[in-house]
Amino acid sequence: MNDQLLFPSPALERVEKGKLCSGCGLCAGIAPGAIVMTNEEPGYARPRQLAPVTRAIDQTIAETCPGLTVFGWDRMIDAAQTHESWGPYLECLTGHAIDPAVRHAGSSGGMISALAIHALESGLAAQVLHVVGDRDFPTGNRTVLSRNRAEVLARAGSRYAPSSPLIDIDRLLDAGTPTVFIGKPCDVSALRSLAVRDPRVDQVFPLKLSFFCGGIPSHAGAARIVEAMGLVPNEITDFRYRGNGWPGLTVARERSGRTGEMRYEDSWGRYLSSQVQFRCKICPDPVGGVADIACADAWYGGESGYPQFDEADGRSLVMVRSAIGQAFLAEALRAGKVSTEPLAIAEVDLMQPAQARRKRRIAARMAAWRAALRPVPEMKGLLVATATRKERPHLLLKEFLGTIRRVLQGRI
Repeated sequence: MNDQLLFPSPALERVEKGKLCSGCGLCAGIAPGAIVMTNEEPGYARPRQLAPVTRAIDQTIAETCPGLTVFGWDRMIDAAQTHESWGPYLECLTGHAIDPAVRHAGSSGGMISALAIHALESGLAAQVLHVVGDRDFPTGNRTVLSRNRAEVLARAGSRYAPSSPLIDIDRLLDAGTPTVFIGKPCDVSALRSLAVRDPRVDQVFPLKLSFFCGGIPSHAGAARIVEAMGLVPNEITDFRYRGNGWPGLTVARERSGRTGEMRYEDSWGRYLSSQVQFRCKICPDPVGGVADIACADAWYGGESGYPQFDEADGRSLVMVRSAIGQAFLAEALRAGKVSTEPLAIAEVDLMQPAQARRKRRIAARMAAWRAALRPVPEMKGLLVATATRKERPHLLLKEFLGTIRRVLQGRI
């Protein structure tokens, strides 16, 4: 019976048992008051159930939570091709914002910001849902609605911290205001899954934008950066992970006026990447494969193909994944808001080697997790097996044994 009340939610119990939460906030958004998002050590966004939910709500969570089921690439019916690492696509491009202020403020050429601004100015949407630094917790995030160019521009730049952009989804669907959605790949997966159950989703969110995601670090990672700068975490009033250049410096400011800077290569490579939550380490779609358009850093590679992190003019990798995204990008090009050039899909391997490597190895990690009697997400239609076959067997074995070791040591 759908009106049966459940406490605790079986769906949330499964998420917790498997450490599968991505922090998207969808469960809290569809059960306002009954489920809230909290900050749990070492600094991840996690749901907490305060009141019973109906069986219908629990079933919705079970079918839409990206920790339990990931929206399949095979359901992106417009895509002409699908790559085992880079997902479905109609066009593979590089590009950047034409407006130099937008290009400079954005993390990788300002492409997503430029598209969001064009959506507002063209009348496609009245607002943009995205995340920005939290005034009260500068290394953390809060979800905002931007309604004009100035607001989008002021809030541009990547945020390498937990975010829950779907926490108000119920209210937004009730309001019905056309909204551009900018979120992590798992956020867009959740939104696509919810759209199957609720036709209002595609009406309210006519354009869904995402980006390639390296995983969500805990708040502890940012605190370590601040300390490495010689600053005090509790005294920070402003914190920017990157942007204002490409890749842009990590910049922090204390209440006293003292500031610190760090290269992106160090902030991500030395401090943040080691703090990524477990769900991200088994993510089958870190590339925004079900967004209308997904963007990433089109790193300038050296002879080895490994990304070079010297400051340069920003350049975005642009994966156009749906007919809606393709038509909208064409409008933005005609309006002179962005510039693009074709890119061979093979070049993406040189720009994003870590993403390709992770996709090849997640099956080994999931096998180890299953061996520990933990649940894993449903991952149909995401070409996990195809990617796995491209990895060398001894590396898969190493990944499997390494995950088992971390489980036994309690480090997951």
